[in-house]
Amino acid sequence: MPTDPTKTSVSPEANSAPPESPLLPNASELPAPSPPVAGENPDFSYNAAPPSRRDFLKVAGASAGALLVGGGNLPKPKVAPAPRVPFVRAGESPDIVVVGAGAWGGWTALNLRKLGAKVTIVDAYGPGNARSTSGDETRGVRSSYGDRPGELGEVWMLWAREAMKKWIQFDDEWGRELRLNLFHVTGDLIMRSEWDNFQLRCKVWWDKNKIPYQVLNPDDVRKAFPVMSMDDITAVLYEPDAGVVRARRAAQAVSAVFEHLGGKVVIGRASPGKTVNGRLTELKLDTGATIRGDTFVYAVGPWLGKTFPEIFAKKTRVPMGYVCYFATPIGDYRFTYPNIPSYNFPGVTGWAALPVDNRGFRVRGGERAPDQVVAADGRGGGRGTPANGANAAAGSGISNASVAAAAPQGAASGAGASATNADGRGGAGGRGGRGGGGGRNGNAAGGQRGGGGFGNLQDVPPQQQDPDTSDRWANQSQIDGPRRFVAHRFPLLKDAPIAQTHSCHYESTSSGNFIFDHHPGWNNVWIAAGGNAEGFKMGPKVGDYMSKRVLGYQDPQDKLFTIPEKDFEPPPTPADSTKKAAADSAAKPVPPGGKPPGLR
Repeated sequence: MPTDPTKTSVSPEANSAPPESPLLPNASELPAPSPPVAGENPDFSYNAAPPSRRDFLKVAGASAGALLVGGGNLPKPKVAPAPRVPFVRAGESPDIVVVGAGAWGGWTALNLRKLGAKVTIVDAYGPGNARSTSGDETRGVRSSYGDRPGELGEVWMLWAREAMKKWIQFDDEWGRELRLNLFHVTGDLIMRSEWDNFQLRCKVWWDKNKIPYQVLNPDDVRKAFPVMSMDDITAVLYEPDAGVVRARRAAQAVSAVFEHLGGKVVIGRASPGKTVNGRLTELKLDTGATIRGDTFVYAVGPWLGKTFPEIFAKKTRVPMGYVCYFATPIGDYRFTYPNIPSYNFPGVTGWAALPVDNRGFRVRGGERAPDQVVAADGRGGGRGTPANGANAAAGSGISNASVAAAAPQGAASGAGASATNADGRGGAGGRGGRGGGGGRNGNAAGGQRGGGGFGNLQDVPPQQQDPDTSDRWANQSQIDGPRRFVAHRFPLLKDAPIAQTHSCHYESTSSGNFIFDHHPGWNNVWIAAGGNAEGFKMGPKVGDYMSKRVLGYQDPQDKLFTIPEKDFEPPPTPADSTKKAAADSAAKPVPPGGKPPGLR
């Protein structure tokens, strides 16, 4: 495993393909962690002169996105000749207007531009803004989707693998000019007290698709990373190609490259304008401007329900997720990339601080207090996962026998221990970092995210369900769970100060899947939505796929991503909970000579 943060590289030779999967070294083979050297930036490891004043002013005037990522000395644009398809034509108006400059909108626009289309992006706040789902510092990129039902898990796994390659390709092509490296290969450790269905299904799919992974000896992991407490861990699965990407910078970098290749970014809130014969012809901006186009792509993330409430208000939810960044100890670089892999414990995911800006050691999710009560609607629970227990194998496309056979020889399998609750809420033993989503196999009151998040519940104020008006401040209840986690798993950080927190809305769909489909009322409008807390990492793959769909290409997977027919069930009200409790109590038999349960 690498240990020196000053030795990472963004050269094409180093990043042209995902790395091999070396065996985890013994602790004795690991050199002592080294601090970053002053003046050296591991995100930018070649010797380049700073941009000239002329280049700096040109960038500042042309693109805020390019300014933020240092895109002053970009090479000559590389744009393919425009394919002569009905959607691409010459003229003053853009061929295609993409609404939303986040991970999916930005990558879709960039790919469309590379294919020769004339494209404009419209965004209310700008790429990587604080309200967006893409606005955090970092996001994990891995292909472990053993918690997804049916063929969905395998499809997402393969998409994630393609996305990893495309992240690396972007760094190879633009990293030097933009003076940054977005994707950092960390490897990902998935750790459980015993083998569960999530790990075993990942193993089955990885075997089937020849994806590199390792089953590690927990003792070797303890020796290699003594800062991590894992005495109860007996099952360790390792994906060596997984990594971490700089999220906010990525949104801005993609936007900067898009503009450099001739695309246009407009800041303003867009509303549908005129329609003619079942086609949208223009957008009205809150600035008073009008943008016309032949084709429109809406990639608006958690704003989808607000944008088209008549279609998506009951098919999507916008739960809030919180992360904490713990300040790393002075002089101790064991919590800094590349000295420790990303990690996945039940209910929690995270990774090392990235140098040289070192925003902190990232923790998503948390541990419950010993006396914390899990409510009937899932609030207060840990970050479990639906479709990850005894009921899940039947819906996963993998037989129970295959899952059982995937368990390492002699291992005690707890694959049936973390069962999904009857209402679709995830159990406590699910895949770390996915919890509380619910509703993936059925139409549960899902969308709830544990570890300090919430779904569209009756007691959540309306302004907190709106990405424009929600308060993103993490209160003490959102910090206590992550701190309990680090005290347990990374004891040296138990008293570490919190360097920063971040929160964002995700958009969950009633199908639990992505949506890439036509608007049902306008035949020239496309919807790219439903990231389900996994959208950012897929950005490069989604952009490639969506751009080709918009230009008329067909793919056998198109049928998987239609607008779901079913809606989310209404969230339970306090009155519903009271009635259910009374019914449950009345249904219990009264012991001889005893009182009814409700009267004891």
